Amino acid sequence: MGQDIVWRLEAAAFSGLFGFLRLLGVERASGFGGKLLRTLGPLTGTHRTVTRNLRIAFPDMDAAERDRLAVEQWEQTGRTFAELAVMDRLTPESGRIDIVGLERLHAVRDSGRPVVLISGHLANFEVMAAVIMSAGVPCQVTYRAANNPYVDALIRQSRERYGIKLFAPKGDGTRELMAGMKRGESIALLVDQKYSQGPEVEFFGQPVNASPGAARMALKFGTVMQPLSVVRLPGVRFRVTAHEPIAVPDTGDKAADVLAGVQAANRFVEDRVREHPVDWFWVHKRWPPQVYEALRASDA
Repeated sequence: MGQDIVWRLEAAAFSGLFGFLRLLGVERASGFGGKLLRTLGPLTGTHRTVTRNLRIAFPDMDAAERDRLAVEQWEQTGRTFAELAVMDRLTPESGRIDIVGLERLHAVRDSGRPVVLISGHLANFEVMAAVIMSAGVPCQVTYRAANNPYVDALIRQSRERYGIKLFAPKGDGTRELMAGMKRGESIALLVDQKYSQGPEVEFFGQPVNASPGAARMALKFGTVMQPLSVVRLPGVRFRVTAHEPIAVPDTGDKAADVLAGVQAANRFVEDRVREHPVDWFWVHKRWPPQVYEALRASDA
């Protein structure tokens, strides 16, 4: 009962914050979130993770430039969180999203066959889901459920406002994903998170363990991985691009084929991060412990 009371109080605060942000409107809400985290983020312990990640990814970058990126990425993170409250006003219909390669999404919609849509935590990654929904692609979107079930329900409601109806929780949502693909529904996955049990591939020249889910699903259903990216533009606007599809090899060696697909997906994300590094979600420990230990050893 005590936990339930705490959860309800947290949800009430969360709901109040979202209500406040919606009253501010799109541009002021986004700006408020950006300024808040730009100020507070560098004061947190997580900022050390950010700076370490930037050193791992860009060892040859000028230190002053990395420091600038470390601060500016907090603004992007703050904007993204605040914009979740107003995502129903950040759809293609709002005029705030430029779409490149929309014909690829329409081809998926018209084919009646599923694909595996992939991307990373780039800019406001929720915008890509809004574009998928607007393009009319039947699609299940994976998500990590919030620990607080009442907050989780509020987040789902926020996403439902801009069209997401089919959710598949990470970890235990595999059955839903497979059943959906059998029905012809595509799935959307973010492939750039740490996954300790996954195969080892290369990311920014360092080893990482990555989720094999996208490559496995594409191979199992004889389809492609359809990469998407999003870039933040001035004025709370975005550009979403549907890139050339990635075909997972099918040589009969399933482990090797999946590994090749996982590497291709992570290479795609790396290329996008190199193009617009300030847009990536630098606050999580993407690399395994030995990479961070090697960085600390070099400092010593």
